[in-house]
Amino acid sequence: MQAADALEGFVFIVTYGRSGSTLLQNVLNGIPGYLIRGENDNILMHMARSWVVANASPEIKIRREAMQSEGWRDPRYGSQIDPWFGAELIRPDQMGRDLADLFVRDVLRPEAGTRVTGFKEIRYHFAGDDMEAYFDFILTFFPNSRLVFNTRNLNAVARSGWWTEYTREDFMAEVGDADRRFRAYAASRPDRTILMHYDDYNGNVDAFRRLFEFLDEPFTRSYVAALANQKLDHLKKKWK
Repeated sequence: MQAADALEGFVFIVTYGRSGSTLLQNVLNGIPGYLIRGENDNILMHMARSWVVANASPEIKIRREAMQSEGWRDPRYGSQIDPWFGAELIRPDQMGRDLADLFVRDVLRPEAGTRVTGFKEIRYHFAGDDMEAYFDFILTFFPNSRLVFNTRNLNAVARSGWWTEYTREDFMAEVGDADRRFRAYAASRPDRTILMHYDDYNGNVDAFRRLFEFLDEPFTRSYVAALANQKLDHLKKKWK
């Protein structure tokens, strides 16, 4: 099984439910050497949150910095009478690399011949205040990683079976806010992210060209058209 740094790169499809992301996933998997897995119920988000705590916790950070300095520090730091005894030894960077390798090895499980792997997930909005830190985690610890933000007209999304039980206010607070933050993060990192819109590429194969250029992969229109026009069984399911 390949480790994270043994691959050419990673692609993560970032979206919300009923956005057309499985079509995007199918198109990407048509690129030779690409293995873009489906949803995993946010496993990586939970792993990333442990890194966020280790990296940003004020108590951990102050002890780590104090132990690395030669100036004054609380004499309890580093001693067994400190309630946070040992917190100064936590290594967030190494932890992040290890978490990425663990995810690749035990969740993505790239097959022989895989150049680029990743997954699509529709539950990023569950990250709450940690969403941007989660994106930072991915771009920091998955070498040559790219985020593909996939959006759709929110009125169309709201009418789908997944979201009809939401009030308009709750829908916009959850999905509308995620959509806004996706766009903001993409604008802040144009070198590592791309914003795709379902209404642009649905029925328009040429709209995928910019995605392939972003990934530095050749675009073969006839091949992509065959994938984009493939009927997806999950769309036939009657959502309740």
